Amino acid sequence: MSVKKESRLSGSKKYIFAGLVLLFIGASIGAFNSSIPPFDLLPTLMRGLMTTLQLTLWGSFLAFVVALIAGIARLSKNVLIRAITGFYIEFFRGTSILVQMFWIFFVLPLPPFNLTLTPFQAGVIALGLNVGAYGAEVVRGAIQATDRGQVEAAIALNMTPALRMRRVILPQAMVRIMPPFGNLLIELLKATSLASLITLSDVTFQALSLRMTVGRTQEVFILLLIIYFLIAYPLTLGIRWIESQRQWA
Repeated sequence: MSVKKESRLSGSKKYIFAGLVLLFIGASIGAFNSSIPPFDLLPTLMRGLMTTLQLTLWGSFLAFVVALIAGIARLSKNVLIRAITGFYIEFFRGTSILVQMFWIFFVLPLPPFNLTLTPFQAGVIALGLNVGAYGAEVVRGAIQATDRGQVEAAIALNMTPALRMRRVILPQAMVRIMPPFGNLLIELLKATSLASLITLSDVTFQALSLRMTVGRTQEVFILLLIIYFLIAYPLTLGIRWIESQRQWA
């Protein structure tokens, strides 16, 4: 059964590699010959691709760190820590990520906050805090699903709470965390398109600019869909590969 799964994964990788090669070739053709549609649109779209990738990378890193800290804090014996963490989780899960992004970028520079952030910083913080709130519940559930007998054995060995968490609980919880957190990373990638609304020149911003300047709406948004898919699917395969490497757990 595992052999079949590996062969399917290998076949999928070939298709993704072929798609990336075709996209690169298309971008090259568009760069050297702007008369070949729709490839002539790719060089402009590619100018925003790096911003989208950076948003995804840093947003994912922040979301993972926040989810890990908030998920553990949610199980704290301290009532105040639990209350603060619970409020954060419910607030960011219960409000729109777009409104959160607007608030961070447009409201924080105003009194009494007087905190000015670049569009990139605002985008990373909004994405990280929003997805981190969802991830915190994933972490909490994974920790609570750890076998109670192993926790009691760690207590019998006189391990400190921090040592139990690091050596016994988290390694097992990570196996349960990865599948749902992988889905959250895909959602984060798709949410990066909202950063175009706070003047960040990501791939969506470039697509909207192209639509306004040259029209050709259908071609622009078909290419945009393909670009997002070619980023998201390898990310999905990477998460599946990490899941399959259970030796580290």
